[in-house]
Amino acid sequence: MKIRIALYGALREADASGRVELEVPAGSSIAELRERLAAHLAGHAPAIPAGLVRRCAFASAEEILHNHRAVPEGVELAVLPPVSGG
Repeated sequence: MKIRIALYGALREADASGRVELEVPAGSSIAELRERLAAHLAGHAPAIPAGLVRRCAFASAEEILHNHRAVPEGVELAVLPPVSGG
């Protein structure tokens, strides 16, 4: 299935549109999607550290999606890098 992902923060540098589309098998987990995104960025935006994707939160419009969750179909997901500061 095709997943549309909105990128925020430093990840946005990976694509001028701020979005990427990835293919994942039906029933994939967020952890599997996270690894696919890290691999995609390694090839398309090598300046972005792979470790950054591993620390990001994945979210739908309704909730944060933890690694064990299945990737929802038909929705755009957001990938939110960690932030620091006050």
